[in-house]
This record gives sequence, C-alpha cells and structure tokens, in this order.
Amino acid sequence: MNNEVKLYVGESLGKYGFPDGHAFGPDRQDAFWREALKQGLDQRVGIVAPRRASEEELQRFHTPAHVAWVQKKSAEGHGTIDYGDTPACPGIYEAAATVAGSALHGLDTIMSGDAQRTFQPIGGLHHARRDRAAGFCVFNDVGVVIDTLRAQFGVKRIAYVDIDVHHGDGLYYTYEEDPDLICADIHQDGRTIYPGTGYADEIGTGPAQGTKLNIPLLPGMGDQDFLREWPKVEAHLRKFKPEFILFQCGADSLAGDPLAMLQCTPAAHAHAAKRLCALANEMAGGRIMGFGGGGYNRANLAAAWCAVLDAFIKGSGS
Repeated sequence: MNNEVKLYVGESLGKYGFPDGHAFGPDRQDAFWREALKQGLDQRVGIVAPRRASEEELQRFHTPAHVAWVQKKSAEGHGTIDYGDTPACPGIYEAAATVAGSALHGLDTIMSGDAQRTFQPIGGLHHARRDRAAGFCVFNDVGVVIDTLRAQFGVKRIAYVDIDVHHGDGLYYTYEEDPDLICADIHQDGRTIYPGTGYADEIGTGPAQGTKLNIPLLPGMGDQDFLREWPKVEAHLRKFKPEFILFQCGADSLAGDPLAMLQCTPAAHAHAAKRLCALANEMAGGRIMGFGGGGYNRANLAAAWCAVLDAFIKGSGS
C-alpha cells in the first residue's frame, strides 16, 4: 500500500459554509490552507481535488426525503434546513454533496491501496441524522463512509473517534444499537453545550451495550485532562480491534473558541492523531481517515488541523 497521505482541498469543498458572518463560514478551508503552506505540509502529501457525491451515494446513509429537502432549500436559498441552526443558502446542496463525495473518494483511495491515510479538513459533519440536518451539518459524510464501507467493501467493525468539543450525536444515535460501530467520543459536558448529549452512561444499547465510550469534560478543562482520559480511548479500541478508523478532530476544543469552553491546545490533537495512527497500524492495516469537524477560531483550526496532518504524515505513531 502507498504510504502517502492524501489531502482533500479545493474550491468546491471550501464552499461548504454559511454566509453573513456565520461561525461556520466558507473561509475555514482557506485559513487551514494558509497555515499548511506556511508549514510546507503541501509538499509532503498528495493533494486531491474534491468530487461531488451522487444522490444515490448520499442515500446510502440519508433518506431520499432528506436529500430532496436539501435540494429544495438550496434552490430556494433562504430560511433554514433544520430547526434553526443551519441556514439554507444558494448552493449548499452542491457544497454538502461535495463534502460527502470527497470523503467517498478518500475511502476508495484507501481501499484501493493508493494511500493508508486521508485528511479532509472540511468534513466530519457529525450532527446530521439520516432524515435531517442539525448543528451546521447538512449531510453526514462520516455516516455515508460507514455505510459504504459495509455495503461496498464488507468492512463491518469500524471505530469512530471524535474529539470535537460537541458530542457526535448524529453518529452515536444512528448506531446506538450497532455492536460493530465502536465509538469513542471526548467532548464538553452535554449539560453545558450543544447538543446536550454524550453522557458517560451512554454506552450503547441492546447488542451494542459497552461498544460506545463517551467522555465528557467540564468547561475549563484542557490538555492535562484530555491526556489523562485519552488512554481509555486506546483501551476501548484495543478491546474491540476495529478494521478501519475514522477520526473527527474538531478544533473547537481549543482555548479561545467562540462557541465552547474547553482550554485544549493543538498538542492534544497531535497526540490523538499520532496514537490513532499507531493503533491503525496495529489493528487496521494502517487505514485511517481524518475529518476536520468544528472549530470557529480560524487560527485555532489552522493549528490543530495542521498538527493532525503532520501526525498523519509521520504515520508511525512512534
């Protein structure tokens, strides 16, 4: 397998975002890319152009009614796609479909052996459910990847690790009863932040009980607390031995994010990425995909995502 990391950036992918000063604006990819160029990371990866997912591909995870609804609201270009957080703006369907399509291209690249690791800074839209948008997330690109891994490639036991400050509720509740979707999610305590979920006693239900790990952190906690809890993530993954790892590395857990109250630094992201690469090498043939997730302080997201990309490039986890 080619050891090169593939990075998904491009104009059509960067368009995913909302106008008029929205926290999730379309300038986020550019903020990351400027820092990546400054650090010379562009010279150490394979850069891949985005591609748009088809309706059929989106419907591997989403209901046809939801896909049609997003198309309608995108064409109208006003109002909201969900109950109020996610604006309907012109072209949002095409941009959201490009997030999902680029993730699918990354998956194909790994499964064909052309890379072991991919990183998509504009991705990891973890609040969207099968039948609705939520929390700035129109389509759930990670969900599309999970269902494609299973249906197309026969990979069943998949780990989803999420260090975004917000609980990945769209994935947790979709797969709450699925014993082969291994979740580990470190986030700010749901009593203090959207979406109000992800408590420590949420461990999966029915046949999946015990396969889900939620680690809420209290406001004000930072790297020391993150690193104290992190070994639980590694132990959880080792217990279930996933065949593929998906990593949502939202940068909104860093100090100074306008929508959150944790105090982490890019060092937490670097450590998580380095260790997950080691676990991927140990259990999953090196196969890991990274998704940028949230992050609304532009300097923070640039620093955190570049730290993850650098760890992916080094790749050994040593």
